[in-house]
Amino acid sequence: MSLEIYCPLDYTMNLIGTKWKPIVLFHLLEGPLRSGILQKKVPGISNKMFTQTVRELEKDGLVIREVFPVVPPKVEYALSERGKSLKSILLSLDSWGANDASNC
Repeated sequence: MSLEIYCPLDYTMNLIGTKWKPIVLFHLLEGPLRSGILQKKVPGISNKMFTQTVRELEKDGLVIREVFPVVPPKVEYALSERGKSLKSILLSLDSWGANDASNC
């Protein structure tokens, strides 16, 4: 995949344009969530896909992963400042979906 960016929308969709990323980001708008709780909020996502999704979001600087040194291990995810900047976009997508679904 070329690193050349053709337009701003192309850039944005490369960051958040998968099936699961916007949903994970949306649920993190509520605040930091433990890994298991976050995964339960995303119905239908497999363990493998959840792990891959949050790793990509972390790599792209949208999510912060914090591991607590306790037994059993506790992992928590939160939006970074960059991730928080997507709030209006995520809320707009949610609102559009709610309005469109009610018209079906």
